[in-house]
Amino acid sequence: MSKLTINTFEEFAEYEGKELGISDYHTITQEQINKFADATLDYQWIHLDQERAKNESPFGNTIAHGYLTVSLLPYLWAQIVTIENLKMQVNYGIEELRFNQPVIVNGAVRLKAKVLSLKDLRGITKAQIEVTMEIKDNKKPAFTGIVTFLYHFNK
Repeated sequence: MSKLTINTFEEFAEYEGKELGISDYHTITQEQINKFADATLDYQWIHLDQERAKNESPFGNTIAHGYLTVSLLPYLWAQIVTIENLKMQVNYGIEELRFNQPVIVNGAVRLKAKVLSLKDLRGITKAQIEVTMEIKDNKKPAFTGIVTFLYHFNK
């Protein structure tokens, strides 16, 4: 499926209830995990201490922070769809977020997205998107949830 471009509420509404697509895979490196730890001050050893993780962790290596995987949403979402003709876009919320499987260092993830609902709130488009962060060669996803974006289209 190729990347979509959406310019209006009406164009977006054509995809309600439909899968929009799947992003490319992104590999999460130890460097990215370390930088995320610095940005969030979350220095738990299961993310940073590779030697200890190999010996003590049930995963056999370091794992990405769950919130690091969530933070990849905008980057991967932009690979699936481009929303144009906007004054502004606002991240409004995440519901029913469930971390299902950790992402081991050097694991590759991609995003699958489906439009659950669209509402026109007096000119502001409220889009609820079902998201699944898939892990390459793993049956269980890293997470599932529903993200809500507010799009302020130009008239």
